[in-house]
Amino acid sequence: MALLRTPETTHRVHFQDCDMLGHLNNARYLDYFLNAREEHTTRHYALNLGELSREQGAAWVITKHHISYLRPAVHAEVVLIRTQLIHFDNSNLVVEMQMLSEDGQRLKALLWSEMAFVSVKSATRSEHSDALMDMLEELDVEEVQYDADGFDERVKHLRKQLKQLRKE
Repeated sequence: MALLRTPETTHRVHFQDCDMLGHLNNARYLDYFLNAREEHTTRHYALNLGELSREQGAAWVITKHHISYLRPAVHAEVVLIRTQLIHFDNSNLVVEMQMLSEDGQRLKALLWSEMAFVSVKSATRSEHSDALMDMLEELDVEEVQYDADGFDERVKHLRKQLKQLRKE
């Protein structure tokens, strides 16, 4: 059975995560996104990141985030979070994470997280195992044309795509 390339979950915005205006605090977006991705990898790929680190002596570490805040997520609102792998090579990957309105019609934030696979002992880059490469190949969303400098273009494209879906 094929793996789900773009899993999604919903999450309610908690009061403690909001600023004085009742908007989700900018720093908390990262927590919401990364927690959703961990849930997705565990639930849909049977990939426990802690176990992977212990078994392979390596883990993914974040090297860079690109984030765009487009619409506020507000206290008690339910948001939809989608995650997907949009690029990988022998020792790196890029995960795209989208926060949308609960109905999936409006993009609230977009995040690209660039990660390196790193040896726990030496703290240097490590290559993905053959099994990991096979899984990453199956998960890669090829429809998203990844360009390291193309984040702003991706934001524009997604907003246009969602606007078209709303019209339909």
